[in-house]
Amino acid sequence: MSASFRRVTAVAVESQVANHHISRRVTSSIGVSRINQRRGVRGIVLRSSRWVVFEAVGQKGGREKENRGPPPQPRCCSFDRNHLRHEVVAVAEGGGGGVDRRGELMVAIAATVVLGVGNRVLYKLALVPLKQYPFFLAQLATFGYVLVYFSILYFRYQAGKVTDEMLSLPKFPLVAVGLLEALAAASGMAAGAILSGAAIPILSQSFLVWQLVLSYIFLGRRYSFKQLFGCFLVAVGVMVTVASGSGTGSLMEAGLFWSIIMIISFLLQAADTVLKETIFLDAAQRLKGGTMDLFVINSFGSAFQAVFICLLLPFLSNLWGIPFNQLPSYLKDGAACFLNVGIMSSRCNGAPLLPLLFIIVNMGFNISLLHLIKISSAVVTCLASTFSVPISVYLFTLPLPYLGVASSLPPGFVAGAIILATGVVIYTWTPSLNSSSKPFSLVNPRTK
Repeated sequence: MSASFRRVTAVAVESQVANHHISRRVTSSIGVSRINQRRGVRGIVLRSSRWVVFEAVGQKGGREKENRGPPPQPRCCSFDRNHLRHEVVAVAEGGGGGVDRRGELMVAIAATVVLGVGNRVLYKLALVPLKQYPFFLAQLATFGYVLVYFSILYFRYQAGKVTDEMLSLPKFPLVAVGLLEALAAASGMAAGAILSGAAIPILSQSFLVWQLVLSYIFLGRRYSFKQLFGCFLVAVGVMVTVASGSGTGSLMEAGLFWSIIMIISFLLQAADTVLKETIFLDAAQRLKGGTMDLFVINSFGSAFQAVFICLLLPFLSNLWGIPFNQLPSYLKDGAACFLNVGIMSSRCNGAPLLPLLFIIVNMGFNISLLHLIKISSAVVTCLASTFSVPISVYLFTLPLPYLGVASSLPPGFVAGAIILATGVVIYTWTPSLNSSSKPFSLVNPRTK
């Protein structure tokens, strides 16, 4: 679907051509299909959030209009963005839209899980040559993505997939995305340097809780008891799977303060994903049923994140034990290790192949996450990402290259994986409740 409308063409009937303009409110894809059967549909144009105009080819000449009341004016406070998403899919895909959308969603979930597993495993492998330079790898990814994303955005703009209207949308929400990602990284690094390995997987389950709370507040989502129970089982499954193999470390070992900082870090990450979903929904309203290209969000969000990371560099470098005045020398040595040149060639075995593989897969993982947010929701994206955790734990028990002796399978792995899978099935098979509240809007929509 383009920025403002999409035409769905059909073969005209053999008759004298006559244009009929019929204004009709879209109620379902079945209704559109029936109209197509009664009249030879020539095109469908989405004029507003819930109104389409059919240019039909009849069997007799002349022009007639069928009016069923004036189309409603879009209002920010009463705009149902979930309904808009369903209607746009129904109009664009016709009678088979539901099946196509389910297939697309399943493929997107599977891609997210696979890339999530690859992201976790390759990050561990990338740190083999860059064991002394993890901060360099993090900054290389942060600033390298800006260049790559904007390059992709440029080519998509030249191809017409990104429009001027998309690029002209307000940038303040994207500034907020960059700020949230930078603060989440800073707080996560600070707490992660103090907390034990067993505490972090347990605290990370607060991310799903924050997703549910924030989507309830800002997106007007309502969840049934079965859905909440399914999310609870997912969180319990991850904790049982990961934490069961750790015999040391507890939540209170490093003090309550750092546990709260880590929970705040996951709050910021959850707010970032919910904000991105809100941006997609607002863009659908502003673009009159069109969809925002995800590379617009990725590119500008990454750029603003890089700006805030630059402002936080003195703080972040100290977290990694690198005095700020020694940061240029550290980055220079990290670059030499990454390229595997000079005196670093004997100490950085596996570079640059392993770090490059991680960066490529991590970029694909981020793109898949944003695409899944675009076509589903932040909570579904979180569940798909969480599902990759037990698979990654199992892969680390295999004899992977560069990692040496494989780790043993945690005692509660099988039980935790079963609990997690059960939670995902319960959540996905439970119908969503209709929202009874008004969705949050970042900015007031433009009206004609």
